[in-house]
Amino acid sequence: MSLSIVIPAKNEAATIGTVVTTARASFPDAEIIVVDDGSTDDTVDVARGASAFVVQHPESLGNGAAVKTGARTATGDIIALMDGDGQHDPTELASLLEKLDQGYHMAVGARDTGSHANMGRLFANGVYNGIASLLTGRRIPDLTSGFRAARASLFKEFLYLLPNGFSYPTTITMAFFRSGYPVCYVPIKAAKRVGKSHIRPIHDGVRFMAIIFKVATLYSPLKIFLPISALFFMTGVGYYVYTYVTVGRFTNMSMLIISAAVIMFLIGLISEQITALTYKRSG
Repeated sequence: MSLSIVIPAKNEAATIGTVVTTARASFPDAEIIVVDDGSTDDTVDVARGASAFVVQHPESLGNGAAVKTGARTATGDIIALMDGDGQHDPTELASLLEKLDQGYHMAVGARDTGSHANMGRLFANGVYNGIASLLTGRRIPDLTSGFRAARASLFKEFLYLLPNGFSYPTTITMAFFRSGYPVCYVPIKAAKRVGKSHIRPIHDGVRFMAIIFKVATLYSPLKIFLPISALFFMTGVGYYVYTYVTVGRFTNMSMLIISAAVIMFLIGLISEQITALTYKRSG
């Protein structure tokens, strides 16, 4: 099966040449696509000099947008994704492709604990992995890894769901799980990136917190809304019992809390139906 290697890059002139050259040496017949996301350095020239096909964004649209551009451009039966900052070793793609040969529809490189840039990011990824594992009922060792290979036809089904930012790995992983496509994880060792990270701790930290809720709503919204609804309902009933014992009447606050519980449940139910229709559309 033909292979397309998509490498999103932004100001990666120091590493992109080595990444492309190594990928070309490992997979000489592969289509190598570098998507330049508005770089201001020599990323484009270096990538072209290393024999990559380069697609340029006139301005920075985000890592996810670059991945979508690369996927639309790719002509291979298999799409492999990796970073252009030197963290991922192209030679390790072979182990992911072997898993696809075994019948998996997506194989993901799972980084070990020593591969994370700092303790904060390690902790955040641990939270994401735990929530995703709880929702899906499967162990997910690395939800946010950008090193993966998937069947192109299935990957392209979900392009309209992918965000333009850094959370595209989370979205595509949960979309595959929700649709019943088999996904496996292969241990990898990610190197320390060369140059400055494009992730901003405060801005992206707030945005990454939203990923937790997005993970839930992408897979099964009712699993989030139902516990919240139950908590509100028990609080309302408990407050009613308290006010009935102390003042002998049913208070407006009790009614408000119980009403909120009903509303939360209905929102979850509607969200579940919307999610089901979304994946039905993609199928």
